[in-house]
Amino acid sequence: MSVQSPSSVVMIRPNRFQPNPETAGDNVFQSTPDLSADEIAARAQAEFDGAVAQLREAGVNVHVFQDERDDTPDSIFPNNWFSTHSGGHVAIYPMYAENRRRERRWDVIEMLKSDYRVAEVTDYSGLEPDGLSLEGTGAMVLDHIGRLAFVARSHRADPILLERFCTRFGYEPIVFDAVDANGTPVYHTNVLMGIGTEMAMVGLDMVPNDERRATIAERLEETRREVIALSHHQIAEFAGNAIELETPDGLILALSARAMAALTPDQIAVLEKSVRLVPLDLPIIESAGGSARCMIAGLHLARRPNNKGTRT
Repeated sequence: MSVQSPSSVVMIRPNRFQPNPETAGDNVFQSTPDLSADEIAARAQAEFDGAVAQLREAGVNVHVFQDERDDTPDSIFPNNWFSTHSGGHVAIYPMYAENRRRERRWDVIEMLKSDYRVAEVTDYSGLEPDGLSLEGTGAMVLDHIGRLAFVARSHRADPILLERFCTRFGYEPIVFDAVDANGTPVYHTNVLMGIGTEMAMVGLDMVPNDERRATIAERLEETRREVIALSHHQIAEFAGNAIELETPDGLILALSARAMAALTPDQIAVLEKSVRLVPLDLPIIESAGGSARCMIAGLHLARRPNNKGTRT
């Protein structure tokens, strides 16, 4: 198994997808499609189904769960409410927006316990009444090789809870400020950086502090990764919101077609030295302010020997 990149993932098929009005205040990546609510939901489902088909064709084991609720517009982004870790550990997170707290599904956790070796589930969600949030691998971009947690400061990544998570799960926090071209703070770290086994894509220009910017690059290079610097424009096109996955035929990089179109030929050449690019068509889903990486919750867990199939 790849230390950095999972071969199995969980994805949630949306029911009533739409850009979430409760998160629009700090997520400048959101937009409003000129379509009816029914059309938005239907197109998001079609994009989701196409993405699942592509990932499975590439060799990724995808567990699909259908959302049945009408009041969870962001349910398609499960990486924010849970994460998994080597040694059989699962974390459940407190969410900032109230309507996102309804996304947590215990049937997903029960599937993990049934099909994978889960030793412990640490649930931080009870801290929501105290105003604490830490939105999983949206707020944290985890380097599983160097044991680093890269975090852009925001109210979706409480520093006390971050320290508690890092102590519990064995990561060193690398915290920094990050802003877009207009000076607006970035709401989730995973829109500006993605870490693979041999490379990392980072919007370094979004980190205004010279020392912190240099530290980010240096810590990634310590594990012999080639750092690809992404521009403000490329980040706005979701080029940083990509995830490396393991398949029987090697490593792939799942990203959106929009993100891939924003990359330069030289950047693509660097990426293709270690991964095969799998572009997913996600224009409606991206209107909610997230892209390919946000849709995919990676499973860094060992499978139980009698559960080797794909569950839908």
